[in-house]
Amino acid sequence: MSQSHRSGSLIVVLSAAALLPGCRNTNASPPAPAPPDVSVVTVEPERVALTSDWIATLDGYVNAQIRPQVSGYLVKRDYEEGAVVRKGDVLFEIDPRPFDAAVAQARAQLGQAEAQLGKTARDLARDRPLADQHAIAQSQLDDDVQANLAADATVKAMQATVDTAQLNLGFTKVTSLVDGVAAIATAQIGDLVGPSTLLTTVSQIDPIKAYFPISEQEYLPLADRINSRNGGTPWPAGGGLTLILGDGSVYPRPGAFLAADREIDATTGTIRISAVFPNPRRTLRPGQYGHVRAETKVRTDALLVPQRAVAELQGSFQVRVVGSDNRVSTRAVTPGDRVGSRWIIDAGLSPGVRVVVEGAPTRDGTVVHARPYALPAAAAR
Repeated sequence: MSQSHRSGSLIVVLSAAALLPGCRNTNASPPAPAPPDVSVVTVEPERVALTSDWIATLDGYVNAQIRPQVSGYLVKRDYEEGAVVRKGDVLFEIDPRPFDAAVAQARAQLGQAEAQLGKTARDLARDRPLADQHAIAQSQLDDDVQANLAADATVKAMQATVDTAQLNLGFTKVTSLVDGVAAIATAQIGDLVGPSTLLTTVSQIDPIKAYFPISEQEYLPLADRINSRNGGTPWPAGGGLTLILGDGSVYPRPGAFLAADREIDATTGTIRISAVFPNPRRTLRPGQYGHVRAETKVRTDALLVPQRAVAELQGSFQVRVVGSDNRVSTRAVTPGDRVGSRWIIDAGLSPGVRVVVEGAPTRDGTVVHARPYALPAAAAR
């Protein structure tokens, strides 16, 4: 082969080799992007208890206003303010000296009346035989009888006066009417007090009452249970009442329904309900506010999704679901009651459907990679 022929063949080979990389770059396609990740929950029927909350005001089971029954000057306070007192304990003392004098005077008057009664009884005993013998006029005997009856009536009246004076003397020691916690005194030593004076209040707070209003619409389904007086809770779900205190903490002891008021308030359209809570440590006090919670209904086939999975658009509600082919689609749903941070879906979903909770927005038909959503522990309650 000639030298010129070999040189031409080498040029052709090199030219073909140079063209191969260009041809390879022109025909290759970029790799497909990975499907976006989304977090999903699989909807399954659950048994949930639905609750209702009402604003409640606490009050003593019994509130006894301590007022004196006689007038006088206050000379002593016998109880420790804010302490527990028992029924019959002396709380205050009023100056007893005027009442001691009244008792002494009444007893003296009783003695005079008894002496007069004795005299009329002797006159009657002396004159009755004489009248029978016609030694004295019958009219004199009649006068003796009337005088004796009048003296007897005077003795009874004077005895009642003595009893009243002794009772008033006893009232100078003002006692507690119930077992409970005594409030700070509203009267001071040296004050002139009387039956209209409030000295203090004693409240029975173990157990303690809670008052809360429910609407007429809530009351009507419960009316038969409330009026049956069976001693149980009027709510079909049963169970006790829960008290949530002002700081958000839950009172550890459950309460019980006590009574419904006699009327529905025409202004608010509510009826007042009373409940009772054990309070052995006297943590709860009259005047406190809180929330009373009751389980009002039980759903055995509820389909729940996190509230963040539900989108609202112009009054309608939607969720994104992932089908068996891992494609996203949008569904209209009808949400119902809320349970913690989840929503019961009344219509639009069926058991086994995977609902998107978290993930970048995607168009319907997009293929996604679904991974389970970890539901927070608090959300399940």
